Amino acid sequence: MCLAVPGRVVGIEDRGGTRMARVDFGGVVKDVCLAYVPDAEVGEYVIVHVGFALQRLDEQSARASLELFEQLGLLQEEFGDPWEQAESDAEGVR
Repeated sequence: MCLAVPGRVVGIEDRGGTRMARVDFGGVVKDVCLAYVPDAEVGEYVIVHVGFALQRLDEQSARASLELFEQLGLLQEEFGDPWEQAESDAEGVR
């Protein structure tokens, strides 16, 4: 299932003419394209779908959505367990 998930912008940079952000989804940080929300700023919340920020969202709504997604197990389904992923990545390096 693909969700549009709220996340907090924690960093922004230009990559080859494309504005990109590091977005924190409750502990999981992913790279996100800001082409559709070019004026998003660090500290703001955005709704993200398949790697693209689609719109800004206020913090209260973002936190409520993240809490509900977590209760329903949808964040785990969408992002997996970050500790499990890190362990898997480390094993691949050995």
